Amino acid sequence: MKTDTPLTHHTGIHLPLICGPMYPCSNPELVAAASDAGAIGVVQPLSLTYVHGHDFREGLRLIKSITDRPIGMNALIEASSKRYLNKNVEWIDIALEEGIRFFITSLGKPRWVVDRVSAVGGVVYHDITERKWALKALDSGVQGLIAVNRRAGGHAGPLAQAPLLEEVSDLGLPVVCAGGIGTPEQFVEALQLGYAGVQMGTRFIATTECRASTPYKQSILDAEEDDIVLTERLSGIPVAVINTPYVQRRGTKSGPLARWMLRGPTWMKHLMRTIYALKSTFELKRTSLDEQGTKDYWQAGCSVSGIDKILSVREVVKRCADALAAAP
Repeated sequence: MKTDTPLTHHTGIHLPLICGPMYPCSNPELVAAASDAGAIGVVQPLSLTYVHGHDFREGLRLIKSITDRPIGMNALIEASSKRYLNKNVEWIDIALEEGIRFFITSLGKPRWVVDRVSAVGGVVYHDITERKWALKALDSGVQGLIAVNRRAGGHAGPLAQAPLLEEVSDLGLPVVCAGGIGTPEQFVEALQLGYAGVQMGTRFIATTECRASTPYKQSILDAEEDDIVLTERLSGIPVAVINTPYVQRRGTKSGPLARWMLRGPTWMKHLMRTIYALKSTFELKRTSLDEQGTKDYWQAGCSVSGIDKILSVREVVKRCADALAAAP
């Protein structure tokens, strides 16, 4: 199979593979290694600044000192917090000043990001989980879609890989598959299905360059697909995590007050989600870096079933490239 797709043209990369933005696992060395290997690493701003302690501009420059290949940036643009929205505007402007031209937006309507980025020749891909969100993204002028399916880590969607592509394939935009891909064979299968690229997250946590703790990585190696469960207790919206003893003790359903607030008017939903965000941001930072593994609260997707070894990022990318080159 050919390695060139609309994604490679939009990003200037060699292989249609994205190392997805992950809170809290996207440390600068991981992002840089993915890009340097021929894929594209995507910066997650809170990971860069809050978890790994870098000033945003200086963190971008650190990544660029490791690789001269293109990198991307993720922006969560839902206006649940005006302060966080303003921070995203600042981060996007800095990223543009530092030469980043590929952006992945999540939540909300990305029109204002598209306007900023397109003005300097950049492109925006938007996370979607079903057709109605894809239509809003299309109306906002995005250049591509990240189709998050039900096997993804993070906020998984309701649809399987093939039906989700079928729902949005008529919109005239390149579609990237996100969810459940951890092996070179699965990477090739997604491209053969008609996707313009693949976004991997969990596979890149289990790499030498990722700063996630050893217990976190080992849990990914040990887990099977049925060990992934959805919890509402991180954000109020189901998030995929490994079903560890800590998750079992804590439970996966929101409490009565949280459920009541999340069903309430917009201001109440935003307040509850802000409370969740503040709590989970701190908790996930602590648990992901804790080498003692005292609180095993770890995000991952169903791709764990195909991950059985810690590899270098370069080896992950090379195996995908080799499998694609060998495919008919």
